[in-house]
Amino acid sequence: MRAPRALLAAAALAALGGCATTPGDDGLLASTPIVNELDRETADVVEVSRFSALAPGDPLPEGWIPWGANAGKPPTVYRIVGNGGRTALEAYAELGATGLHRHIRIDPHRQQIVEWSWKVEGLIPDADVRYARKDDSAARLVIAFHGDPEKLDFDERTKLRLVKAITGDRLPYAILMYVWANDVPVDTVVQNPHIDRIKLIVVEDGPAHLGRWQNYRRNVLEDYRRAFGEDPGDIVSIGVLTDSDNVRHVTHGWYGDITVRVP
Repeated sequence: MRAPRALLAAAALAALGGCATTPGDDGLLASTPIVNELDRETADVVEVSRFSALAPGDPLPEGWIPWGANAGKPPTVYRIVGNGGRTALEAYAELGATGLHRHIRIDPHRQQIVEWSWKVEGLIPDADVRYARKDDSAARLVIAFHGDPEKLDFDERTKLRLVKAITGDRLPYAILMYVWANDVPVDTVVQNPHIDRIKLIVVEDGPAHLGRWQNYRRNVLEDYRRAFGEDPGDIVSIGVLTDSDNVRHVTHGWYGDITVRVP
């Protein structure tokens, strides 16, 4: 029986794959080795990505790695290009469902503000992030968090182990995605239909701003609290995802610099 795509994509989404089990960790969470291996970023302004500092045609920045390949979907193609007078990360998905991310450890209680920009060429027809069979988006910023595995209930642990069994990848404690939706009001919190520990917040809705660079500034601490009803642990990964596999379409977008800073 074929596993639901949303479950597979969710697993791939912040897979943080390949991390070894560490002492005191039962292997459930992919985020545990990262907090054990990486020091927290201490600067008031943390440059997660500076795509703008690159030249079109350059290789992807060091530390930025693909994820989602284990879900068995076609890859989204990411490359450094020029667009609108700036250098950016281009994402082209022809039924694609893979992302790009960077392991990084940030304390969201201190560096609370995430800033980024993106540009979307067009909406994906019939896509709807609220439903598993339509869960596609031309642009997503994906933030993964660590947390105490003892807080996970039996059902949550079972689903996390199922993800690992199906895909070979593990999930972090929680994932928060900022998304561009077709027809969901801005600031809506959307629950992933399969994994309780994945929440989406809509930051752009509809076609009004298509074809133009859009800038965003969010308080990730406040957003996490609203989405999950608790305080977050450390951020362990930040990445992007452009996917169009569910509704079987082609989509095209671009990502600018990503920064996390103190308020």
